[in-house]
Amino acid sequence: MKEIAITEIEQIRIGNAQNREAATGCTVILCEEGATAGVDVRGGGPASRETQLLNPLAAADKIHAVLLSGGSAFGLDAAGGVMKYLEERGVGVDTGVAKVPLVCTSCLFDLQIGSKDIRPDREMGYRACSGDYRDGNYGAGTGATVGKFKGTEFMMKTGIGSFALQEGPLKIGAIAAVNALGDVFDYQTGEQIAGLLNEEKNGLRSTEKEMYRQCLEVRDLFTGNTTLGAIITNADFDKAQMNKIAAMAQNGYARSIRPVHTQADGDTVYALSTGEVTADLNAVGTLAAQVMAEAIRSAVFSAEPAYGLPCAADFMKKGNV
Repeated sequence: MKEIAITEIEQIRIGNAQNREAATGCTVILCEEGATAGVDVRGGGPASRETQLLNPLAAADKIHAVLLSGGSAFGLDAAGGVMKYLEERGVGVDTGVAKVPLVCTSCLFDLQIGSKDIRPDREMGYRACSGDYRDGNYGAGTGATVGKFKGTEFMMKTGIGSFALQEGPLKIGAIAAVNALGDVFDYQTGEQIAGLLNEEKNGLRSTEKEMYRQCLEVRDLFTGNTTLGAIITNADFDKAQMNKIAAMAQNGYARSIRPVHTQADGDTVYALSTGEVTADLNAVGTLAAQVMAEAIRSAVFSAEPAYGLPCAADFMKKGNV
């Protein structure tokens, strides 16, 4: 099995757009030929649009894009720009009156470090469709942070990351915009690599331990977090099976983020298939968890310090990660 770039999966295009001053952005996964897709939502505070299309009981067999956006629920507006881009190219479900592009969207909360008044909108969504994809402080990862249990003073900068593998003709990859309440761990070593800063801000401490110490206090953490991810594969599965793969990919979240799936997160995983290769569902679902964990790791180590917040690379230099 060899590592490949996420952009090497055929029939998929990925683009970023961002406003660095406002600390927000969006990332679009375009599948203009249509992709069979599923979703798994486990966080208590999701902001989403058209995700119900992916219910196996819904009529739509395929979708045309997934948009991961900042801006909290305000960022859902960016989907209109993606729809405009696809409509201009004749992409969508033919209703006999117009072709309607199906764009599933989820948003994370990044309003606390940049501008609370500037969010991804139709213009930014449209621009992302022609943009290039990069890991780091780009797209939906522009304003992403982790370790927020003690407030913004002790959180760290993260970003968006990707990872993909190929085994014979099978290709599978993941994208993750990591914006969790909790901490991030290297899934292979168990080492904490990002999260809640200590009081001196020269190292890390455990969100779980801090949470347990204050477990008798009822805290309003608000839904200001959310890790958004997407699995992309050329394996051929139906919508119900893609929902299962999205659910199995959540194991990548659980291996890498603690705590995860809280009421203060909107943790969501999409799964898209271009349907070119016959493969085993259990094997692909297991791989989905692995590539998701790797994408989360990539989101941490590709991030750069920004907005006065340190990143994992800063602590690696000091030997504290």
